[in-house]
Amino acid sequence: VTRISSLGLLLHTRARPPPDCRCDMIFLLGYLLLSVLGFQPALAKVCNDYTRHGLDNNWYTRDGEKLPIMVLMPMNESALMSSISQGIEPAVQLAIQHIRESRQYSFSLITKIYDTECDNAKGLRAFFDAICYGPKHLMIFGGVCPSVTSIIAESLEGWNLVQLSFAATTPVLADRKKYPNFFRTVPSDNAVNPAVVKFLNYYNWSRVGTLTQDVQRFSEVRNDLTNELEKADIQIADTESFSNDPCVNVKKLKDNDVRIIIGQFDENLASKVFCCAYNLNMYGSKYQWIIPGWYQGNWWEQANSTNCTTKKLLTAMEGYISVDFEPLSAKQIKGISGRTPQEYEREYNREREQKGVEASKFHGFAYDGIWVIAKTLTRVMELLRHKDRHDMYHNFTVDDREVGKMVLDVMNETNFFGVTGQVMFRNGERMGTIKFTQFQEGQEVKVGEYNAIADVLDLINNTIRFQGVEPPKDRTFVRLQRRQINVPLYSILSTITILGMLMAGTFLFFNIKNRNHRLIKMSSPYMNNLIILGGLLSYASIFLFGLDGSFVSDKEFETLCTVRTWILIVGYTTAFGAMFAKTWRVHAIFKNVKMKKKIIKDQKLFIIVGGMLLIDLCILICWQIVDPLKRTVEEYSLEADPQGRDIAIRPFLEHCENTHMTIWLGIVYAYKGLLMLFGCFLAWETRNVSIPALNDSKYIGMSVYNVGIMCIIGAAVSFLTRDQPNVQFCIVALVIIFCSTITLCLVFVPKFVTMRTNPDAATQNRRLKFTQNQKKEDSKTSTSVTSVNQANTSRLDGLQSDNHRLRMRITELDKELEEVTMQLQDTPEKTPYIKQNHYQDVNNILSIRNFTDGKDGEKSLKNHLEQKPQAQWGSMDPSRISRGQLEDINSPEHIQRRLSLQLPILHHAYLPSIGGVDASCSSPTSSPPSSPHHRHMPPSYRVMVSGL
Repeated sequence: VTRISSLGLLLHTRARPPPDCRCDMIFLLGYLLLSVLGFQPALAKVCNDYTRHGLDNNWYTRDGEKLPIMVLMPMNESALMSSISQGIEPAVQLAIQHIRESRQYSFSLITKIYDTECDNAKGLRAFFDAICYGPKHLMIFGGVCPSVTSIIAESLEGWNLVQLSFAATTPVLADRKKYPNFFRTVPSDNAVNPAVVKFLNYYNWSRVGTLTQDVQRFSEVRNDLTNELEKADIQIADTESFSNDPCVNVKKLKDNDVRIIIGQFDENLASKVFCCAYNLNMYGSKYQWIIPGWYQGNWWEQANSTNCTTKKLLTAMEGYISVDFEPLSAKQIKGISGRTPQEYEREYNREREQKGVEASKFHGFAYDGIWVIAKTLTRVMELLRHKDRHDMYHNFTVDDREVGKMVLDVMNETNFFGVTGQVMFRNGERMGTIKFTQFQEGQEVKVGEYNAIADVLDLINNTIRFQGVEPPKDRTFVRLQRRQINVPLYSILSTITILGMLMAGTFLFFNIKNRNHRLIKMSSPYMNNLIILGGLLSYASIFLFGLDGSFVSDKEFETLCTVRTWILIVGYTTAFGAMFAKTWRVHAIFKNVKMKKKIIKDQKLFIIVGGMLLIDLCILICWQIVDPLKRTVEEYSLEADPQGRDIAIRPFLEHCENTHMTIWLGIVYAYKGLLMLFGCFLAWETRNVSIPALNDSKYIGMSVYNVGIMCIIGAAVSFLTRDQPNVQFCIVALVIIFCSTITLCLVFVPKFVTMRTNPDAATQNRRLKFTQNQKKEDSKTSTSVTSVNQANTSRLDGLQSDNHRLRMRITELDKELEEVTMQLQDTPEKTPYIKQNHYQDVNNILSIRNFTDGKDGEKSLKNHLEQKPQAQWGSMDPSRISRGQLEDINSPEHIQRRLSLQLPILHHAYLPSIGGVDASCSSPTSSPPSSPHHRHMPPSYRVMVSGL
């Protein structure tokens, strides 16, 4: 590096190289490398020694001195950003003129413009020529192109020079370790980030996303913005960067629900971004775009390279906020030049128009920059003169290093009001004013500004116009909405439930009132009460199933989960357990093969129902202790607000669940299923017992069938509609109402109708066909009961006189029978035949006694007396009776015929088992005590009556 620099220096000291020679570049390159490596560049002094335009060290002692200022900027029209420089020159000349006219400065500034052409090599060549062949410059003014400016600014410390830029906004130059001698009057691109954060806080936006073009300039701004957002505790929901096609990244922002989007891209890609936003519907009242504000006017027309029309772009762009530095202050305050910003702008426009150049947005910063240099040099001269006066040896000298350090210190103390606002530096960065503009109906309107010095955001009243009635939300605000039971639906079903409970109450009143009536008494009124109680409990569970978190608290809801489950299970078991217990008693009595007396009272049925309930309680208690039901919340996907508000609805539904819900439900369903199967079995076995007052098997079968089908359908549909509480509640309630109502109606309506229309229908004489299939090893005999005659006690009052007359007649016949028997005992050879006839007449008499409650009985009795007069008891000749005839009398056919006459007393044998009259009574009605003759009935008949 030293050899290269020395070679360049040697070539420069001998003769100036021609313009196309590369010796200058070699020399400057070697110098820059030395500066980077930390060597102090002594070559600058050598270079200036060979110039005839040098400035002595006593320049600060003389008034009216012309102080040269190096101006670096692209002036060639073909160079990039040359339009900025052309509009800057009138502002610089105007500032020098105003300084001179103010007569407050004892020197005049001389600016020498060096054309960098926005090219690194040409910029370095221009800088080197200014150092070696120009005057001894005290400061450098300019630097437009970021790349050229950064290269030169990095070497300023070695030259003891301070550079002040008016247009270099790249954030790279903010690094004070790398560019300690660099200042700028224009805010950097990073200066907008605190303003953006302030703007976000103003509207309480705490969640944003960034979309950045993959270029160093924008990446630096994004990195700084990320730091600022983290300091302000603002969440960055998504960070996207793109090179050419931004649509994929814009789609990701939408997928991540980013509503406030901060963009960093140039105008060429901005059209693509907004075209994608239009296609993805990411505009309007729900979205807010924040983009740079330094785009050229009507950029969407000049830079539109998309397939979207201008109208579509304008639709997507409507309402975006652009952020940029304020080129001129809007305050009507006279600044350091004695002019307001508006007065300066008018003078600048006159100068610019005279020279025929376009305005530059940086002209105000260039104007204030010249005033910064003037004030800095004035302050440095004052300091040097002060030191010179107080030097006791009067040989004060100053070198370039001291001057450069003094300039650097004074620059940091700059503070005055210029045409761009308050001018001051913080670590070399301009603390300027940032403006906010909004795109409204095809044009940008200023809506506010941010003062970086005071850290204050000032928004102009009623200028910001959002697409909605309020500012967009920074996210999709999710409002939890409970899926609850519709109140009208709950009211309707509750009304139906109340009607069902009133019906059950009516049945209960009817059952209690008529509990002593034979029809009700034979159907076990206490079991009927349990059936009604079970129905009422089932009805009551409907009210609990319709209550959710909108009516009760979370803790109370968990309690409801347990209570309603217990009530429904206990109600089911109580109702159907009582029905099945009744059927079991009928089955136990009529399926008794041994024909022995079997008494089953209600207490035993209560024990059976209690056992079923005990099993339920064991299951429920274990369920509650081991794995209790708890309130769980199931959330569903987001839904749009039906009222069109900028919120999303997340429905949630409350459930009663536990860890092993399937296992516990399986246990309950299995137990209840077995109970129903047992009920079906009993109903089938007793289907031929056709005494309506005793047998409910047909109705129980119908109830089990309907309840089973409805429960299966209801459980399946309820599971499939668990996310629709209204449908689920409606189905569950209707299933419970239907099952309870149909069960109660099938049990009680026939009894109610019979009691109202035909009270004797249930107990009238009817043929009872009873078939018993013996086991295969038995004789497989069958007994058919053909004539079961029972009397209805409801007509006792009207038939009391007839009954008493007939009983007296029977007593007389008993006496005659006893006399005939005593006479026959004196003739032994006639005893077998007469004894058989005696037994047959007794059977006839017993049969007649069962007919004594009606007219048919009386007629039967008369017919019997007419056909069998008393003379016939002893008129038979015993010699005419053969042995074969005696055997025919005891044949099975004769026995079965006799049983057909004895079975009418079946009813009296059954009544003791259900709490009725005693089987020893010979009549359903209360009669006087029987005669002694009556009590001496043969034992065989008493056994048979008791068994039946």
